[in-house]
Amino acid sequence: MRFIGNIIWFLLIGLWSGLAWLFLGILYCITIIGIPIGIQLFKFAQLSFFPFGKDVMFSEKTSSLLLNIIWLIFGGIELGFGYLLTGLIFCITIIGIPFGKQCFKLMKISFLPFGANIVTLN
Repeated sequence: MRFIGNIIWFLLIGLWSGLAWLFLGILYCITIIGIPIGIQLFKFAQLSFFPFGKDVMFSEKTSSLLLNIIWLIFGGIELGFGYLLTGLIFCITIIGIPFGKQCFKLMKISFLPFGANIVTLN
C-alpha cells in the first residue's frame, strides 16, 4: 500500500513539492551561512518526494530555535500554508484523507524543520 500511495503522491504533489524543497536548499547553499539550512532542506526534499512509510520525530533541543526563526521568515511560512491548503483540499474526499495527512506532516516540518528527524516505519 505504501508503494501505491507513494506513486500516486509523486504524480499529484510529490514532484513539485520535492522540487520546491530542492530549489530552496540550493538557494540557501549559495551562501556559507545558509549551508546548514540547505542540507536540512535536502533531507526534507527526499521525504517530500515519497512520504508514505516515513514519519517525522521532533527533538526537545532548543539549540535550533534561531535557525527555525530564520527559516520561518525566509521560506517556511509560504511552504507551510501551501501544505495546509493542499491538505484541506485533499481531506474533502474520503479517498484523499491519506494524502491530506501527508500534507499535514509536511506542513509541520515546513514550519519547524530544525530539530526534526525522518524515521522510516516498519
